[in-house]
Amino acid sequence: MTRPFPKFSELPLDEFHPPNSAWGLWGPDDELGTLNHLTAKRTVEAAKLVKTGTRIGLNWSLEQMDFAGDFRQLLKHEIFELGKNMNDDRLTFNTQTSSQWDGLRHWGFDDGRFYNGLTQAEIHSNATSKLGIHAWAKQGIVGRGVLIDFASYAAHNDIAYDPLDHFAISFSTFHKIAEASNITFQPGDIILLRTQFTAAFESASLDAKKAIFAKSPFEYPGLEASPQALEFLWNTQIAAVAGDCPGFEAWPPAKEAMHQTLLSGFGMPIGELFDLEDLARECMKQQRWSFFFTSQVLNVKGGVASPPNAIAIF
Repeated sequence: MTRPFPKFSELPLDEFHPPNSAWGLWGPDDELGTLNHLTAKRTVEAAKLVKTGTRIGLNWSLEQMDFAGDFRQLLKHEIFELGKNMNDDRLTFNTQTSSQWDGLRHWGFDDGRFYNGLTQAEIHSNATSKLGIHAWAKQGIVGRGVLIDFASYAAHNDIAYDPLDHFAISFSTFHKIAEASNITFQPGDIILLRTQFTAAFESASLDAKKAIFAKSPFEYPGLEASPQALEFLWNTQIAAVAGDCPGFEAWPPAKEAMHQTLLSGFGMPIGELFDLEDLARECMKQQRWSFFFTSQVLNVKGGVASPPNAIAIF
């Protein structure tokens, strides 16, 4: 870090940078963004959460997104015989159609600038691999994970909502869930938000899935986009956020979206469509909602996004 960690109210660090951006905080060539919070010391502390050795995979099956309209290409899986009794397979898929981390090349500001000033023109010129997902593959995303289980909270408090429709989880509700789960947020935390979208999508009929993708804009639940949420995520030094819905924030946002600010302003990874059902059951069983979290992205030079290959360990 080139200067003391600034408060959210001090952003942007340069008047010529986009609002609420932290460009240059970790140097002009930084490609990790808020993953810089995942220090070796914090990894050691997170590892102390391993007590029972229970391991929970968090990747949704690649074939589960079996309908996405004309929006994105679905999984194509081919098995072919390489030689006698020898098989290879070939996967063709869009990294956004199952569990994935949005990398820092995914969504820039309206003026075409991404984290630390990389531009859309530079990305598409193929002249640089800067901000590619491969930059995260060197150390992985490893630290303390915490589950904010809104789906269980809603069920216990008779809150009627459809996981396949728009629902904005208020910032106050977010903190109530954390308090009820005995979660005190720490620098370097990786926040996982459960809305039950993936589970509902799996059991939905084809007609229901078609109706979801026919909406313009696409609608789904998540955290309410607000300056208060951005301030909390930044000031608490959260390393990354993820959920089981197509985006961490509810869509469409009531006012300004947080997506570009998180990715291109803070340099904060956004995980989407994680499978959190088994994780929620284990958290309830053990009555603790924090765990050791590991994730290793694809080592694809210049990649935009990647399956998380994520595991929660208790």
